[in-house]
Amino acid sequence: MSESGTIRTGIGGWTFEPWRGTFYPEGLSKTKELEYAGQHLQTIEINSTYYGTQKPATFAKWASQVPDGFIFSVKGNRFVTNRRVLAEAGDSIEYFVKSGIVELGDRLGPVVWQFAPTKKFDADDFGAFLELLPKKHDGLPLRHAVEVRNPSFIDPDFIALARKNGVAVVYAEHFEYPEIADVTADFIYARLQKGDDTIETAYPADALDKWAERTNVWANGGEPDDLPLASPDEHAKRRARDVFVYFIHEGKVRAPQAARALKERVA
Repeated sequence: MSESGTIRTGIGGWTFEPWRGTFYPEGLSKTKELEYAGQHLQTIEINSTYYGTQKPATFAKWASQVPDGFIFSVKGNRFVTNRRVLAEAGDSIEYFVKSGIVELGDRLGPVVWQFAPTKKFDADDFGAFLELLPKKHDGLPLRHAVEVRNPSFIDPDFIALARKNGVAVVYAEHFEYPEIADVTADFIYARLQKGDDTIETAYPADALDKWAERTNVWANGGEPDDLPLASPDEHAKRRARDVFVYFIHEGKVRAPQAARALKERVA
Protein backbone atom coordinates (compact mmCIF):
# COMPACT_ATOMS: atom_id res chain seq x y z
CA MET A 1 0.00 0.00 0.00
CA SER A 2 1.32 3.44 -0.89
CA GLU A 3 1.77 6.02 1.83
CA SER A 4 -0.70 8.40 0.23
CA GLY A 5 -3.71 8.07 -2.00
CA THR A 6 -4.21 9.94 -5.27
CA ILE A 7 -5.78 13.39 -4.98
CA ARG A 8 -7.93 14.63 -7.85
CA THR A 9 -9.55 18.04 -8.04
CA GLY A 10 -12.25 19.00 -10.49
CA ILE A 11 -15.62 20.49 -11.34
CA GLY A 12 -19.22 19.54 -12.04
CA GLY A 13 -19.90 19.08 -15.75
CA TRP A 14 -17.96 20.74 -18.55
CA THR A 15 -20.64 22.62 -20.49
CA PHE A 16 -21.22 26.07 -19.01
CA GLU A 17 -21.44 29.26 -21.06
CA PRO A 18 -19.52 31.52 -18.61
CA TRP A 19 -16.49 29.19 -18.84
CA ARG A 20 -16.07 30.18 -22.49
CA GLY A 21 -13.44 32.87 -22.42
CA THR A 22 -12.69 32.49 -18.70
CA PHE A 23 -11.56 28.86 -18.69
CA TYR A 24 -11.93 27.70 -22.26
CA PRO A 25 -9.96 29.76 -24.80
CA GLU A 26 -11.89 32.13 -27.00
CA GLY A 27 -12.99 30.39 -30.16
CA LEU A 28 -12.58 26.83 -28.85
CA SER A 29 -15.16 24.57 -30.45
CA LYS A 30 -17.79 23.25 -28.06
CA THR A 31 -16.94 19.75 -29.28
CA LYS A 32 -13.40 20.24 -27.92
CA GLU A 33 -14.35 21.48 -24.47
CA LEU A 34 -14.24 18.10 -22.72
CA GLU A 35 -10.88 17.34 -24.30
CA TYR A 36 -9.54 20.69 -23.08
CA ALA A 37 -10.98 20.19 -19.59
CA GLY A 38 -9.41 16.74 -19.45
CA GLN A 39 -6.01 18.22 -20.20
CA HIS A 40 -6.24 20.85 -17.45
CA LEU A 41 -8.23 19.09 -14.72
CA GLN A 42 -8.12 15.65 -13.11
CA THR A 43 -11.77 14.76 -12.65
CA ILE A 44 -15.29 15.85 -13.58
CA GLU A 45 -18.59 14.97 -11.95
CA ILE A 46 -21.11 14.05 -14.64
CA ASN A 47 -24.42 15.66 -13.69
CA SER A 48 -26.54 14.85 -16.76
CA THR A 49 -26.96 11.26 -15.59
CA TYR A 50 -28.97 12.53 -12.63
CA TYR A 51 -31.66 13.89 -14.94
CA GLY A 52 -31.78 11.32 -17.72
CA THR A 53 -30.35 8.14 -19.19
CA GLN A 54 -27.29 8.38 -21.42
CA LYS A 55 -26.42 5.90 -24.15
CA PRO A 56 -23.46 3.50 -23.86
CA ALA A 57 -21.91 5.10 -26.93
CA THR A 58 -22.01 8.48 -25.20
CA PHE A 59 -20.06 7.18 -22.21
CA ALA A 60 -17.54 5.56 -24.54
CA LYS A 61 -17.12 8.82 -26.45
CA TRP A 62 -16.53 10.78 -23.24
CA ALA A 63 -13.92 8.25 -22.12
CA SER A 64 -12.08 8.60 -25.43
CA GLN A 65 -11.80 12.38 -25.07
CA VAL A 66 -9.84 12.46 -21.80
CA PRO A 67 -6.30 11.29 -21.05
CA ASP A 68 -5.13 8.30 -19.05
CA GLY A 69 -5.53 8.89 -15.33
CA PHE A 70 -8.52 11.18 -15.72
CA ILE A 71 -11.56 10.07 -13.73
CA PHE A 72 -15.27 10.77 -14.12
CA SER A 73 -17.60 10.48 -11.18
CA VAL A 74 -21.18 9.77 -12.20
CA LYS A 75 -24.26 11.08 -10.45
CA GLY A 76 -26.90 8.39 -10.01
CA ASN A 77 -30.30 8.94 -11.55
CA ARG A 78 -32.84 10.88 -9.48
CA PHE A 79 -35.49 8.19 -10.00
CA VAL A 80 -33.43 6.02 -7.67
CA THR A 81 -33.12 8.49 -4.81
CA ASN A 82 -36.31 10.55 -5.10
CA ARG A 83 -38.63 7.88 -3.75
CA ARG A 84 -40.40 7.30 -0.46
CA VAL A 85 -39.16 3.73 0.07
CA LEU A 86 -35.50 3.36 -0.85
CA ALA A 87 -35.56 -0.37 -0.20
CA GLU A 88 -37.68 -0.69 -3.35
CA ALA A 89 -35.07 0.95 -5.59
CA GLY A 90 -33.40 -2.28 -6.71
CA ASP A 91 -34.78 -2.32 -10.26
CA SER A 92 -33.97 1.36 -10.78
CA ILE A 93 -30.41 0.89 -9.51
CA GLU A 94 -29.93 -2.07 -11.84
CA TYR A 95 -31.31 -0.10 -14.80
CA PHE A 96 -28.92 2.77 -14.12
CA VAL A 97 -25.87 0.56 -13.65
CA LYS A 98 -26.68 -1.27 -16.90
CA SER A 99 -27.23 1.99 -18.82
CA GLY A 100 -23.64 2.06 -20.03
CA ILE A 101 -21.54 3.63 -17.27
CA VAL A 102 -19.03 0.78 -17.56
CA GLU A 103 -18.18 2.09 -21.02
CA LEU A 104 -16.10 4.67 -19.16
CA GLY A 105 -13.74 1.80 -18.32
CA ASP A 106 -10.78 2.84 -16.20
CA ARG A 107 -12.07 6.42 -16.33
CA LEU A 108 -15.04 5.47 -14.15
CA GLY A 109 -14.82 6.77 -10.61
CA PRO A 110 -17.42 6.88 -7.83
CA VAL A 111 -21.15 6.76 -8.45
CA VAL A 112 -22.77 9.51 -6.38
CA TRP A 113 -26.31 9.13 -5.07
CA GLN A 114 -27.75 12.51 -4.10
CA PHE A 115 -30.78 12.86 -1.82
CA ALA A 116 -33.21 15.73 -1.42
CA PRO A 117 -33.09 17.92 1.70
CA THR A 118 -36.51 16.55 2.65
CA LYS A 119 -35.28 12.94 2.77
CA LYS A 120 -34.86 11.97 6.42
CA PHE A 121 -32.74 9.19 7.84
CA ASP A 122 -34.52 5.90 8.43
CA ALA A 123 -31.99 3.29 9.51
CA ASP A 124 -33.86 0.25 8.21
CA ASP A 125 -34.79 1.76 4.86
CA PHE A 126 -31.47 3.47 4.20
CA GLY A 127 -29.55 0.40 5.29
CA ALA A 128 -31.55 -1.67 2.81
CA PHE A 129 -30.74 0.85 0.08
CA LEU A 130 -27.01 0.68 0.76
CA GLU A 131 -27.11 -3.10 0.53
CA LEU A 132 -28.67 -2.82 -2.93
CA LEU A 133 -25.68 -0.96 -4.37
CA PRO A 134 -23.64 -3.39 -6.49
CA LYS A 135 -19.91 -3.82 -5.90
CA LYS A 136 -19.18 -4.49 -9.58
CA HIS A 137 -20.76 -4.76 -13.01
CA ASP A 138 -19.41 -6.58 -16.04
CA GLY A 139 -16.24 -7.23 -14.07
CA LEU A 140 -15.67 -3.53 -13.34
CA PRO A 141 -15.50 -2.53 -9.65
CA LEU A 142 -18.04 0.06 -8.57
CA ARG A 143 -17.54 2.58 -5.78
CA HIS A 144 -20.48 4.45 -4.29
CA ALA A 145 -20.94 7.70 -2.38
CA VAL A 146 -24.09 9.21 -0.87
CA GLU A 147 -24.78 12.90 -0.48
CA VAL A 148 -27.45 13.48 2.18
CA ARG A 149 -28.94 16.87 2.86
CA ASN A 150 -31.16 16.44 5.92
CA PRO A 151 -29.82 17.04 9.47
CA SER A 152 -31.37 13.77 10.62
CA PHE A 153 -28.38 12.01 9.02
CA ILE A 154 -26.08 13.43 11.68
CA ASP A 155 -26.41 10.10 13.43
CA PRO A 156 -23.80 7.49 14.41
CA ASP A 157 -26.12 4.78 13.06
CA PHE A 158 -25.92 6.32 9.59
CA ILE A 159 -22.14 6.31 9.72
CA ALA A 160 -22.08 2.70 10.93
CA LEU A 161 -24.29 1.64 8.01
CA ALA A 162 -22.10 3.46 5.49
CA ARG A 163 -18.94 1.86 6.90
CA LYS A 164 -20.54 -1.58 6.93
CA ASN A 165 -21.28 -1.27 3.22
CA GLY A 166 -18.07 0.53 2.23
CA VAL A 167 -20.00 3.55 0.92
CA ALA A 168 -18.50 7.03 1.21
CA VAL A 169 -20.45 9.83 2.83
CA VAL A 170 -20.00 12.94 0.72
CA TYR A 171 -18.51 15.81 2.68
CA ALA A 172 -20.52 18.79 1.45
CA GLU A 173 -19.35 22.26 2.39
CA HIS A 174 -22.58 24.18 1.94
CA PHE A 175 -24.35 27.18 3.40
CA GLU A 176 -27.47 25.18 4.34
CA TYR A 177 -26.87 21.43 4.21
CA PRO A 178 -25.28 19.46 7.06
CA GLU A 179 -21.54 18.87 6.94
CA ILE A 180 -20.58 15.27 7.69
CA ALA A 181 -16.87 14.51 7.44
CA ASP A 182 -16.79 10.95 8.80
CA VAL A 183 -14.59 8.63 6.74
CA THR A 184 -16.60 5.54 5.80
CA ALA A 185 -14.97 4.05 2.68
CA ASP A 186 -11.63 3.52 0.97
CA PHE A 187 -11.93 6.90 -0.77
CA ILE A 188 -13.00 10.45 0.07
CA TYR A 189 -15.55 12.52 -1.84
CA ALA A 190 -15.88 16.23 -1.13
CA ARG A 191 -18.07 18.86 -2.79
CA LEU A 192 -17.03 22.42 -1.95
CA GLN A 193 -19.92 24.82 -2.50
CA LYS A 194 -18.99 28.11 -0.87
CA GLY A 195 -17.14 29.73 -3.74
CA ASP A 196 -17.40 33.33 -4.87
CA ASP A 197 -17.28 34.44 -8.51
CA THR A 198 -15.67 37.74 -7.53
CA ILE A 199 -12.56 35.84 -6.40
CA GLU A 200 -10.25 34.72 -9.21
CA THR A 201 -9.89 31.24 -7.70
CA ALA A 202 -13.46 31.06 -6.24
CA TYR A 203 -11.99 30.54 -2.76
CA PRO A 204 -9.47 32.93 -1.17
CA ALA A 205 -5.87 31.78 -0.90
CA ASP A 206 -5.98 31.07 2.83
CA ALA A 207 -9.09 28.90 2.41
CA LEU A 208 -7.42 26.93 -0.40
CA ASP A 209 -4.34 26.49 1.79
CA LYS A 210 -6.54 25.02 4.51
CA TRP A 211 -8.29 22.73 2.07
CA ALA A 212 -4.92 21.54 0.79
CA GLU A 213 -3.99 20.59 4.36
CA ARG A 214 -7.25 18.71 4.88
CA THR A 215 -7.01 16.96 1.54
CA ASN A 216 -3.50 15.73 2.28
CA VAL A 217 -4.65 14.47 5.69
CA TRP A 218 -7.40 12.46 3.98
CA ALA A 219 -5.01 11.07 1.36
CA ASN A 220 -2.62 9.98 4.09
CA GLY A 221 -5.36 8.06 5.88
CA GLY A 222 -6.33 10.52 8.59
CA GLU A 223 -9.28 12.74 9.41
CA PRO A 224 -9.02 16.54 9.54
CA ASP A 225 -9.51 17.65 13.13
CA ASP A 226 -11.50 20.77 12.26
CA LEU A 227 -14.41 19.21 10.34
CA PRO A 228 -17.66 18.02 12.00
CA LEU A 229 -18.28 14.31 12.56
CA ALA A 230 -21.60 12.55 13.02
CA SER A 231 -19.92 9.75 14.96
CA PRO A 232 -16.96 11.32 16.77
CA ASP A 233 -16.35 8.28 19.00
CA GLU A 234 -15.76 5.88 16.10
CA HIS A 235 -13.04 6.28 13.48
CA ALA A 236 -12.16 4.49 10.27
CA LYS A 237 -9.03 2.39 10.07
CA ARG A 238 -6.07 4.46 8.96
CA ARG A 239 -5.07 3.71 5.36
CA ALA A 240 -4.13 5.63 2.26
CA ARG A 241 -7.20 6.88 0.43
CA ASP A 242 -7.88 8.40 -2.98
CA VAL A 243 -9.51 11.81 -2.66
CA PHE A 244 -11.93 13.49 -5.04
CA VAL A 245 -12.59 17.19 -4.48
CA TYR A 246 -15.10 19.08 -6.62
CA PHE A 247 -15.85 22.78 -6.72
CA ILE A 248 -19.58 22.92 -7.33
CA HIS A 249 -22.45 25.38 -7.55
CA GLU A 250 -21.44 28.61 -5.76
CA GLY A 251 -18.54 30.34 -7.47
CA LYS A 252 -19.14 28.14 -10.49
CA VAL A 253 -17.67 30.60 -12.97
CA ARG A 254 -14.32 30.30 -11.21
CA ALA A 255 -14.62 26.61 -10.30
CA PRO A 256 -12.00 25.45 -12.85
CA GLN A 257 -9.52 27.96 -11.46
CA ALA A 258 -10.28 26.77 -7.94
CA ALA A 259 -9.66 23.15 -8.92
CA ARG A 260 -6.35 24.05 -10.53
CA ALA A 261 -5.29 26.21 -7.60
CA LEU A 262 -5.97 23.37 -5.14
CA LYS A 263 -4.17 20.92 -7.41
CA GLU A 264 -1.06 23.11 -7.30
CA ARG A 265 -1.19 23.19 -3.50
CA VAL A 266 -1.45 19.43 -3.04
CA ALA A 267 0.97 18.45 -5.80
